[in-house]
Amino acid sequence: MKVTIGSRGSKLALWQANSVRDHLAAAGHVVEIRIIKTTGDNLENLSLAQSGTKGLFIKEIEEALLSGEVDVAVHSLKDLPTDQPEGLCVVAVPQREDARDVLIASLPCAELKPGARVATSSLRRQVQLRHLRHDLELVPMRGNLDTRLRKLDKRDCDALVLAAAGLHRLALGQRIRQYFAVDEICPAVGQGALAIEIREDNDHIRNAVRLLDDPATHCAVRAERAALRRLGGGCQAPIAAHARLEGGELHLVGMVARSDGGQLLRSATTGSARDPEGAGTTLAEELLGQGARSILDLGF
Repeated sequence: MKVTIGSRGSKLALWQANSVRDHLAAAGHVVEIRIIKTTGDNLENLSLAQSGTKGLFIKEIEEALLSGEVDVAVHSLKDLPTDQPEGLCVVAVPQREDARDVLIASLPCAELKPGARVATSSLRRQVQLRHLRHDLELVPMRGNLDTRLRKLDKRDCDALVLAAAGLHRLALGQRIRQYFAVDEICPAVGQGALAIEIREDNDHIRNAVRLLDDPATHCAVRAERAALRRLGGGCQAPIAAHARLEGGELHLVGMVARSDGGQLLRSATTGSARDPEGAGTTLAEELLGQGARSILDLGF
């Protein structure tokens, strides 16, 4: 069968698409990758928080999927909103890479000098970094992985905070100075995981790609996305959740904060792998019980 994969054109996005292509090609399919430029690719000078748009990096790819221009979309799952367009579904979530955030710097976070310039475009990372080191200067930085590393090497900043997964996938793990524990910087929902999205009515493609699914990863991200959905996935307030499956139990941690870092709430819970959505909803309810509703109602 011929399969066309839709993907963004960044080096990391193409690594992800090629990994899916290789699995499908090994199963005997003829696979083509079609590069699609997204809204997020066209807004490199605008911070993600300022954009106010959900699905910045997927909208055009999903449109191509719905129109039949492509058969499969490969996304970073953290970019996928909790509400999908009618007619589309995530049929597979491959085995997850390391979900943690990392520091790229000459020194660990605790040893950076006061006032060191730490670059990240993510409000989620910024508010948690402020609680680890209130004396750092946090500066926004967008662009692909190579661009950010090049800016660090040119001393545009003293350190970067990035997702471990992208560095591992592009064989840049040697640049990592420190891994942040999930109770230091809680990862974005779905971080480190891929989403394989198709049209709901395309049974041939469903049968071809569902073998890529990793049940443990899929279970964990279902719980994380349920927490995000209950908290309000469209809110601009920083929200994070991470789930780990162990022995039939899901261990979840979550975070909600004001974007100025003035209030930060954390919670942890354990739930059954038989009901990942229930476990994620429980995590969200615990955060709401701590006062997250007032943060979410303000929207920041």
